Amino acid sequence: MKAVCWYGANDVRVETVPDPKILNPRDAIIKITSTAICGSDLHIYDGYIPTMQKGDILGHEFMGEVVDIGSAVKNVKIGDRVVVPFTISCGNCFFCQRDLWSLCDNSNPNAWMTEVQMGYSPAGLFGYSHLFGGYAGGQAEYARVPFADVGLLKVPDGLTDDQVLFLTDIFPTGYMAAENCHIKPGDIVAVWGCGPVGQFAIKSAYMLGAERVIAIDRIPERLQMAKEICKAEVINYEEIDPGEALKEMTGGRGPDACLDAVGMEAHGTGPMALYDQVKQAVRLETDRPTALRQVILSCSKGGHVSLAGVYGGFLDKIPMGAAMNKGLTFKMGQTHVHRYLKPLLERIQNGEIDPSFVITHRLKLEDAPHGYEIFKHKKDNCIKVVLKP
Repeated sequence: MKAVCWYGANDVRVETVPDPKILNPRDAIIKITSTAICGSDLHIYDGYIPTMQKGDILGHEFMGEVVDIGSAVKNVKIGDRVVVPFTISCGNCFFCQRDLWSLCDNSNPNAWMTEVQMGYSPAGLFGYSHLFGGYAGGQAEYARVPFADVGLLKVPDGLTDDQVLFLTDIFPTGYMAAENCHIKPGDIVAVWGCGPVGQFAIKSAYMLGAERVIAIDRIPERLQMAKEICKAEVINYEEIDPGEALKEMTGGRGPDACLDAVGMEAHGTGPMALYDQVKQAVRLETDRPTALRQVILSCSKGGHVSLAGVYGGFLDKIPMGAAMNKGLTFKMGQTHVHRYLKPLLERIQNGEIDPSFVITHRLKLEDAPHGYEIFKHKKDNCIKVVLKP
């Protein structure tokens, strides 16, 4: 089969690799009909995620048709259309039983590796390094899905791939990030980052009862989407300081909740942004937490901070004094996708949201290297790339 393979920083290639096979009675094999490039994939593309090996298959947002199943898989049958959560979860462990699916105890065969860095290992992830299990990803023609008996959602008739593909990751990720803001009627929510996750976070904040959502970014087409489609007020941080703007827009109080949908490769202006770039270049810092600093300083006293953007290692110059003295509440984590599959599918079926609005580019699988390039560099007004094997 054809698959998108990693060979180093800024080097992905479409190669012919062996077809996946059933290895466990709980496995399924999916013929992939749609897959996507995620902002988290760019952290791998840029070389910031350790334990990648040359030839690893990328991708964790994918869906398709079931073409083979193990003997223990009873929830789907051959021929069903399904979406695949990006987190791999067993369904039986302490954490899965408590609806904390991205913290599964049993799905990362390389847990010992992750424990060295994090103390305990979260769940395995598709296409996201050997630190998270070394699983082949879904930017391919076929994929093996472990724990398919709990991890697959059958797609109802009448819904297109474009409508349901993002149930695999970015729609639940944006929704959980908004939910973590503990939104009450009348709340003002500020969202840093207007990429696809940020767009879904804006939409979700309104669904959960926010009165106003203010979005911060620097890319014109992202700000335009946030304003025109998601109905957010917008701030271009290259034109005005977000902290000062948010004070003015909230009568001096600050947003009730601040949501970081940027993560470890934040861009910014001023001395601290330069500081991060220099320290990262000489390997004295793993992540660039520009957005996180702004989130903490901008949030209202007693407010909530929600982190949806991925952080991979160790951060520098975080204003924890401000966080503590302002009484902020933090909530974060990889998305518990399984928890949100059916509720968000119902919202799509009810016409509350059509997630396909974020798609700007549809490419063939063999054009994936071009897709990565335009997505990374924001060329051709690119916001979200879907690949069709």
